[in-house]
Amino acid sequence: MEIRHNWTREEIQEIYNQPLLELVFQAAQVHRNHHATGEVQVCTLLSIKTGGCPEDCAYCPQAARYHTDVNTHRLLDTNIVVESAKKAKESGSTRFCMGAAWREVRDNRDFDRVLDMVKEVKDMGLEVCATLGMVNEAQAEKLKEAGLYAYNHNLDTSEEKYKDIISTRQYQDRLETLDAVRSAGLTVCCGGIIGLGEEDEDRIGMLQNLANMPEHPESVPINKLVAVEGTPLSEQDEVHVFDMVRMIATARILMPKSMVRLSAGRLSMSEEGQAMCFMAGANSIFAGEKLLTTPNPEEDKDKELFSKLGLTPRKAYKSEKEFC
Repeated sequence: MEIRHNWTREEIQEIYNQPLLELVFQAAQVHRNHHATGEVQVCTLLSIKTGGCPEDCAYCPQAARYHTDVNTHRLLDTNIVVESAKKAKESGSTRFCMGAAWREVRDNRDFDRVLDMVKEVKDMGLEVCATLGMVNEAQAEKLKEAGLYAYNHNLDTSEEKYKDIISTRQYQDRLETLDAVRSAGLTVCCGGIIGLGEEDEDRIGMLQNLANMPEHPESVPINKLVAVEGTPLSEQDEVHVFDMVRMIATARILMPKSMVRLSAGRLSMSEEGQAMCFMAGANSIFAGEKLLTTPNPEEDKDKELFSKLGLTPRKAYKSEKEFC
């Protein structure tokens, strides 16, 4: 299948709105053409600085303005982060992502400490990812020099829906950070969340923005909203698993070579639902008991599921040639 960067909304809508089983079948074929079947990247995400964020993302319990049960803490000591990375590697993770509840990276002592964390985790042989808010190109280059492999900065939703979810930054700010990350030579991790009260048109719009980037994100996380009490979206209805399958399958068809990550919301999904997501082209998950501040399936549960489905963890830094 041709790798494209010029998808129209009408074309994506036609793919997205197919009967679900036909869509999954097509996505599975695309997946087999570009990836090793039965192989899933296992990632661990650690919150290295929690809560107190000045942003107003309506889904996020770490926003300072919302009253949630999140316990705030300053930037963790480097030795704590390194120990967490060691445990993640021992449990089978090959990518370790560090998240800080910052609006943007500032050139200060905390950023220097993050650079040290990146260096130490990189030396373990893990792919190192970070999500620290907005960055400029010079900061992204420092992260790259320290050994960072990937930078996560999600679009969250469509440009049209974005203003209903976040007012403290613009959609263009997201795009500029992604440009800085790409210019610095880092791989891009960028996806979004469904269940924010959006319409199918918004989901299609978000996928179009991702698929029409000059280079597709190397990793595309698809998150299902975990509604947290105290946030503006706490009363949102839970997204049906088939909506996740539809999003993953469409993402797989539009971005054949990207890793498509089944991310937040897995705890509420059955094994059968997760299996259908893998069939539809998901080939990456987050492991560990928490995704930043929200619950996630325990590692033993994931290992049990992998065993049942005959899945194996993907090696770190695996090149495209190895799985094409």
